[in-house]
Amino acid sequence: MAQSNAESVVLNLSRVHSVSRWGVSVLAASAIVALCAHISVPLFFTPVPMTLQPFAVLLLGLFMEPSAAFAALALYLLEGVSGLPVFTPQGPGGIAQLLGPTGGYLLSYPVVAALVSILYRRLSARSFWTALVASFSGNALILAAGTTWLAVLTHQSLAHTAALAVVPFLAGDALKVCLAAGIATGWFRARKIETAAVR
Repeated sequence: MAQSNAESVVLNLSRVHSVSRWGVSVLAASAIVALCAHISVPLFFTPVPMTLQPFAVLLLGLFMEPSAAFAALALYLLEGVSGLPVFTPQGPGGIAQLLGPTGGYLLSYPVVAALVSILYRRLSARSFWTALVASFSGNALILAAGTTWLAVLTHQSLAHTAALAVVPFLAGDALKVCLAAGIATGWFRARKIETAAVR
């Protein structure tokens, strides 16, 4: 009986530790997105600034499990809505930023992070190419959501809105997609080699 109780206590402590680690990782991930949001360059010809937010979203999707990735980006949005300075400094902040020109991009982040995570983990082996496909798919969804939202907000055609919300960012986004895929691939390969060496 005493042994059974001890095992139960150990199991409960293990669960608490696991939940705590999950919470810390989600909080840290939301902070990474906030940091990348402040690396932002406004463009005079479009209301959408160039930022590192999409890169952070894709990278977290590759590194985190789907539920954790979704939670991290949902937490990020909640932080922004509550008034914390986590959004790009060019916007009004708070819920007004979610309802503004970049709202479509922002609202897509939790879904995109989870999608990238799912694709990366379900596409054959974790290689650079699977990371690239997952990241490209996620980035395409970000651009589609951002463009659609801006078109509805400004009552302009999708073609005209795409010229403001997609075209100026294609080169930079291609670099972000490749960089995220490369970092994730290198990290997981290093971990695999380290694990094999320990065994």
